[in-house]
Amino acid sequence: MKIRLAALVAVALALAGVSGAAARPPTSLRVLFVGNSLTATNDLPAMAAGIAARAGRRLEYQTVVFPGYSLEDHWNQGDARAVLSTGRYDVVVMQQGPSALPESQVNLREWAIRWGAEARSRGARLALLTVWPESYRRTALVDVIASYRRAAEAAKAELLPAGGAWRVAWNCDPVALYGPDGFHPSTLGTYTAALTVYGRLFRAPLIGGRAPAGVRPRTARLLQWSAARSLGRKIPAKRRCGRS
Repeated sequence: MKIRLAALVAVALALAGVSGAAARPPTSLRVLFVGNSLTATNDLPAMAAGIAARAGRRLEYQTVVFPGYSLEDHWNQGDARAVLSTGRYDVVVMQQGPSALPESQVNLREWAIRWGAEARSRGARLALLTVWPESYRRTALVDVIASYRRAAEAAKAELLPAGGAWRVAWNCDPVALYGPDGFHPSTLGTYTAALTVYGRLFRAPLIGGRAPAGVRPRTARLLQWSAARSLGRKIPAKRRCGRS
Protein backbone atom coordinates (compact mmCIF):
# COMPACT_ATOMS: atom_id res chain seq x y z
CA MET A 1 0.00 0.00 0.00
CA LYS A 2 2.82 2.39 0.92
CA ILE A 3 4.66 1.58 -2.31
CA ARG A 4 1.50 2.19 -4.34
CA LEU A 5 0.85 5.49 -2.55
CA ALA A 6 4.43 6.63 -3.14
CA ALA A 7 4.11 5.76 -6.82
CA LEU A 8 0.91 7.77 -7.13
CA VAL A 9 2.51 10.76 -5.44
CA ALA A 10 5.51 10.53 -7.79
CA VAL A 11 3.26 10.45 -10.84
CA ALA A 12 1.26 13.41 -9.55
CA LEU A 13 4.42 15.42 -8.96
CA ALA A 14 5.74 14.55 -12.41
CA LEU A 15 2.49 15.63 -14.06
CA ALA A 16 2.50 18.84 -12.06
CA GLY A 17 6.01 19.54 -13.28
CA VAL A 18 5.02 19.00 -16.89
CA SER A 19 1.95 21.19 -16.45
CA GLY A 20 4.01 23.94 -14.84
CA ALA A 21 6.58 23.84 -17.62
CA ALA A 22 3.85 24.08 -20.24
CA ALA A 23 2.34 27.07 -18.44
CA ARG A 24 5.57 29.06 -18.51
CA PRO A 25 5.62 31.70 -21.26
CA PRO A 26 8.06 30.88 -24.06
CA THR A 27 11.30 32.80 -24.45
CA SER A 28 11.87 31.73 -28.07
CA LEU A 29 9.48 31.00 -30.94
CA ARG A 30 9.76 30.12 -34.61
CA VAL A 31 6.97 31.83 -36.53
CA LEU A 32 5.87 31.64 -40.16
CA PHE A 33 4.02 34.78 -41.29
CA VAL A 34 1.68 34.26 -44.25
CA GLY A 35 -0.34 37.11 -45.70
CA ASN A 36 -0.31 40.05 -48.06
CA SER A 37 0.85 43.65 -48.16
CA LEU A 38 -0.80 44.42 -44.80
CA THR A 39 1.86 42.19 -43.24
CA ALA A 40 4.64 43.30 -45.60
CA THR A 41 4.17 47.05 -45.10
CA ASN A 42 6.72 48.30 -42.56
CA ASP A 43 7.79 44.63 -42.15
CA LEU A 44 5.48 43.62 -39.32
CA PRO A 45 7.39 40.36 -38.61
CA ALA A 46 10.66 42.26 -38.15
CA MET A 47 8.95 44.76 -35.87
CA ALA A 48 7.48 41.97 -33.72
CA ALA A 49 10.92 40.34 -33.57
CA GLY A 50 12.39 43.67 -32.49
CA ILE A 51 9.87 44.01 -29.67
CA ALA A 52 10.77 40.51 -28.53
CA ALA A 53 14.51 41.18 -28.71
CA ARG A 54 14.23 44.37 -26.64
CA ALA A 55 12.47 42.29 -23.98
CA GLY A 56 15.14 39.58 -23.99
CA ARG A 57 13.12 37.08 -26.07
CA ARG A 58 13.73 35.61 -29.50
CA LEU A 59 11.33 35.48 -32.43
CA GLU A 60 12.75 33.68 -35.47
CA TYR A 61 10.58 34.13 -38.51
CA GLN A 62 10.05 33.57 -42.19
CA THR A 63 7.57 35.49 -44.30
CA VAL A 64 5.49 34.38 -47.30
CA VAL A 65 3.52 37.34 -48.65
CA PHE A 66 1.96 38.24 -51.99
CA PRO A 67 -0.06 41.41 -52.72
CA GLY A 68 -3.80 40.96 -52.32
CA TYR A 69 -3.58 37.29 -51.35
CA SER A 70 -6.22 35.52 -49.30
CA LEU A 71 -5.77 32.30 -47.29
CA GLU A 72 -7.31 30.44 -50.23
CA ASP A 73 -4.83 32.01 -52.65
CA HIS A 74 -1.91 30.95 -50.47
CA TRP A 75 -3.23 27.40 -50.30
CA ASN A 76 -3.52 27.17 -54.06
CA GLN A 77 -0.20 28.91 -54.81
CA GLY A 78 1.67 26.46 -52.58
CA ASP A 79 4.76 28.29 -51.28
CA ALA A 80 3.42 28.71 -47.74
CA ARG A 81 2.43 25.04 -47.51
CA ALA A 82 5.88 24.01 -48.74
CA VAL A 83 7.59 26.12 -46.08
CA LEU A 84 5.23 24.86 -43.39
CA SER A 85 5.89 21.25 -44.40
CA THR A 86 9.46 21.53 -43.11
CA GLY A 87 8.05 21.27 -39.58
CA ARG A 88 10.32 24.02 -38.29
CA TYR A 89 7.65 26.36 -36.95
CA ASP A 90 5.81 26.73 -33.66
CA VAL A 91 3.18 29.14 -34.97
CA VAL A 92 1.75 30.16 -38.35
CA VAL A 93 0.42 33.74 -38.32
CA MET A 94 -2.00 34.40 -41.18
CA GLN A 95 -4.13 37.25 -42.47
CA GLN A 96 -6.07 38.21 -45.55
CA GLY A 97 -8.19 41.26 -46.35
CA PRO A 98 -10.82 42.74 -44.03
CA SER A 99 -13.32 39.93 -44.77
CA ALA A 100 -16.27 41.87 -43.43
CA LEU A 101 -18.80 41.03 -46.18
CA PRO A 102 -20.91 37.90 -45.57
CA GLU A 103 -19.33 35.89 -48.40
CA SER A 104 -15.85 36.97 -47.31
CA GLN A 105 -16.57 35.87 -43.75
CA VAL A 106 -17.54 32.43 -45.01
CA ASN A 107 -14.37 32.23 -47.09
CA LEU A 108 -12.14 33.25 -44.17
CA ARG A 109 -13.69 30.64 -41.85
CA GLU A 110 -13.48 27.86 -44.45
CA TRP A 111 -9.81 28.42 -45.22
CA ALA A 112 -8.82 29.14 -41.64
CA ILE A 113 -10.21 25.71 -40.71
CA ARG A 114 -8.19 24.10 -43.51
CA TRP A 115 -5.00 25.94 -42.59
CA GLY A 116 -5.50 25.17 -38.90
CA ALA A 117 -5.62 21.45 -39.63
CA GLU A 118 -2.57 21.74 -41.90
CA ALA A 119 -0.61 23.63 -39.23
CA ARG A 120 -1.42 21.05 -36.55
CA SER A 121 -0.37 18.22 -38.87
CA ARG A 122 3.05 19.92 -39.12
CA GLY A 123 3.43 20.41 -35.37
CA ALA A 124 2.49 24.10 -35.40
CA ARG A 125 -0.51 26.11 -34.29
CA LEU A 126 -2.46 28.66 -36.30
CA ALA A 127 -2.91 32.29 -35.27
CA LEU A 128 -5.14 34.71 -37.22
CA LEU A 129 -4.13 38.36 -37.33
CA THR A 130 -7.19 40.63 -37.33
CA VAL A 131 -6.69 43.45 -39.81
CA TRP A 132 -8.82 46.55 -40.57
CA PRO A 133 -10.93 47.98 -43.41
CA GLU A 134 -10.03 50.87 -45.68
CA SER A 135 -10.30 54.24 -43.98
CA TYR A 136 -13.40 55.21 -45.99
CA ARG A 137 -15.07 52.05 -44.61
CA ARG A 138 -13.80 52.49 -41.08
CA THR A 139 -17.27 51.81 -39.65
CA ALA A 140 -16.87 48.22 -40.91
CA LEU A 141 -14.10 47.60 -38.37
CA VAL A 142 -16.60 46.04 -35.96
CA ASP A 143 -17.56 43.49 -38.63
CA VAL A 144 -13.90 42.80 -39.45
CA ILE A 145 -13.16 42.10 -35.78
CA ALA A 146 -16.17 39.78 -35.50
CA SER A 147 -15.27 37.96 -38.73
CA TYR A 148 -11.73 37.14 -37.60
CA ARG A 149 -12.89 36.17 -34.13
CA ARG A 150 -15.43 33.70 -35.48
CA ALA A 151 -12.92 32.28 -37.95
CA ALA A 152 -10.37 31.77 -35.17
CA GLU A 153 -12.95 30.00 -33.02
CA ALA A 154 -13.99 27.73 -35.92
CA ALA A 155 -10.37 26.89 -36.75
CA LYS A 156 -9.32 26.43 -33.09
CA ALA A 157 -6.74 29.14 -33.73
CA GLU A 158 -5.28 31.89 -31.58
CA LEU A 159 -6.48 35.41 -32.30
CA LEU A 160 -4.05 38.31 -32.67
CA PRO A 161 -6.46 41.27 -32.44
CA ALA A 162 -4.55 44.02 -34.23
CA GLY A 163 -7.73 45.60 -35.61
CA GLY A 164 -9.20 45.48 -32.13
CA ALA A 165 -6.18 47.30 -30.75
CA TRP A 166 -6.59 49.99 -33.43
CA ARG A 167 -10.20 50.45 -32.32
CA VAL A 168 -9.24 50.73 -28.64
CA ALA A 169 -6.58 53.32 -29.47
CA TRP A 170 -9.02 55.41 -31.51
CA ASN A 171 -11.43 55.46 -28.60
CA CYS A 172 -8.75 57.42 -26.75
CA ASP A 173 -7.05 59.48 -29.46
CA PRO A 174 -7.27 59.88 -33.26
CA VAL A 175 -3.74 58.52 -33.66
CA ALA A 176 -2.60 58.08 -37.28
CA LEU A 177 -2.64 54.31 -37.75
CA TYR A 178 -3.33 54.39 -41.49
CA GLY A 179 -0.61 55.15 -43.99
CA PRO A 180 -0.98 57.67 -46.84
CA ASP A 181 -3.23 55.42 -48.97
CA GLY A 182 -5.82 54.99 -46.21
CA PHE A 183 -5.51 51.20 -46.09
CA HIS A 184 -1.96 50.05 -45.44
CA PRO A 185 -0.70 50.80 -41.95
CA SER A 186 1.53 53.64 -40.88
CA THR A 187 4.55 52.79 -38.76
CA LEU A 188 2.36 53.32 -35.69
CA GLY A 189 -0.31 51.03 -37.14
CA THR A 190 2.23 48.27 -37.72
CA TYR A 191 3.71 48.80 -34.24
CA THR A 192 0.25 48.32 -32.73
CA ALA A 193 -0.27 45.12 -34.71
CA ALA A 194 3.19 43.85 -33.79
CA LEU A 195 2.44 44.43 -30.11
CA THR A 196 -0.59 42.12 -30.31
CA VAL A 197 1.51 39.46 -32.05
CA TYR A 198 4.27 39.63 -29.47
CA GLY A 199 1.97 39.96 -26.46
CA ARG A 200 -0.21 36.97 -27.32
CA LEU A 201 2.39 34.57 -28.70
CA PHE A 202 4.85 35.14 -25.86
CA ARG A 203 2.15 35.77 -23.23
CA ALA A 204 4.29 38.74 -22.31
CA PRO A 205 3.53 42.10 -20.66
CA LEU A 206 3.34 45.09 -22.99
CA ILE A 207 3.12 48.14 -20.77
CA GLY A 208 6.45 49.91 -20.37
CA GLY A 209 8.30 48.11 -23.15
CA ARG A 210 10.84 49.98 -25.24
CA ALA A 211 9.33 51.37 -28.41
CA PRO A 212 11.02 51.54 -31.83
CA ALA A 213 13.06 54.63 -32.64
CA GLY A 214 10.89 57.56 -33.62
CA VAL A 215 7.82 56.59 -31.58
CA ARG A 216 7.21 59.19 -28.89
CA PRO A 217 6.91 57.82 -25.34
CA ARG A 218 3.37 59.09 -24.86
CA THR A 219 2.21 57.50 -28.11
CA ALA A 220 4.03 54.28 -27.28
CA ARG A 221 2.23 54.07 -23.93
CA LEU A 222 -1.13 54.59 -25.65
CA LEU A 223 -0.49 51.86 -28.22
CA GLN A 224 0.91 49.44 -25.63
CA TRP A 225 -2.15 50.01 -23.46
CA SER A 226 -4.46 49.55 -26.46
CA ALA A 227 -2.79 46.28 -27.47
CA ALA A 228 -2.91 45.01 -23.90
CA ARG A 229 -6.59 45.88 -23.59
CA SER A 230 -7.39 44.14 -26.90
CA LEU A 231 -5.72 41.02 -25.49
CA GLY A 232 -8.00 41.16 -22.45
CA ARG A 233 -5.33 42.26 -19.99
CA LYS A 234 -6.47 43.91 -16.78
CA ILE A 235 -4.86 47.33 -16.34
CA PRO A 236 -5.44 49.81 -13.49
CA ALA A 237 -7.95 52.51 -14.36
CA LYS A 238 -5.39 55.21 -13.61
CA ARG A 239 -3.39 54.00 -16.63
CA ARG A 240 -6.32 54.28 -19.04
CA CYS A 241 -5.32 55.36 -22.55
CA GLY A 242 -1.67 54.89 -21.66
CA ARG A 243 -1.46 57.43 -18.91
CA SER A 244 1.80 57.11 -16.97
